Amino acid sequence: MTTLEPLAPDLWVASRPLPIAVGDVGCRMTVVRLADGGLWLHSPVAIDAALRDAVAALGPVRFLVAPNKVHSLFFEAAAAAWPDALRFGAPGLAEKRPQLAFHATLGDDAPPEWRGQIDQRVVRGAPVMNEVAFLHRASRTLVLTDLAFNVPAGRTSGARLFYWLVGAAGRFGPHRVVRLGMRDRRAVRRSVDAILAWDFDRVVVSHGEVLASGGRAAMARAFAFLPPAA
Repeated sequence: MTTLEPLAPDLWVASRPLPIAVGDVGCRMTVVRLADGGLWLHSPVAIDAALRDAVAALGPVRFLVAPNKVHSLFFEAAAAAWPDALRFGAPGLAEKRPQLAFHATLGDDAPPEWRGQIDQRVVRGAPVMNEVAFLHRASRTLVLTDLAFNVPAGRTSGARLFYWLVGAAGRFGPHRVVRLGMRDRRAVRRSVDAILAWDFDRVVVSHGEVLASGGRAAMARAFAFLPPAA
């Protein structure tokens, strides 16, 4: 396990274990270096000295992003590690965890700080998560959190029962619990259609493996169960 794995110019990930009640589901942080040299950190993982040093070698951390309402376990520690970074949270997360003291709430429009480099879209219709999807334009990379898992069938040992119960093993896409959380599937379809309009090939997920290529077609297949938006 490397401290930071490069995926493309100005794009890295840090993958770490995440042992929770259902087993070790793993987690992943995405790091983007913006045009001005500042770093954008998506879904921070546990920060140890080695990871902090590796990140520091890339540039100053300017932005910390909590991309949905259930992915903020390590955010407070990341904010302490990089106190000068601006903190952005998914809709509803500031109310759920006010101690994180977000500077702004994420929406469909990227803020000026990364506009034109990273696009974003709130996935509406699934209020338990309120996930925000991102596109790193330069590397044609879609960055997701819990909206889709990508766990190979032969690599479920950390949480085998959980992956079996929710139907996450051996497939790319939303598992059963995520689907149950889709209260308005037409709204989810509109959000997914907007994401599919982006130009991407790679997909980074928080749980499972990075999908190196064919991401747009995989997304279309994974969400084909949704009804038409209108």
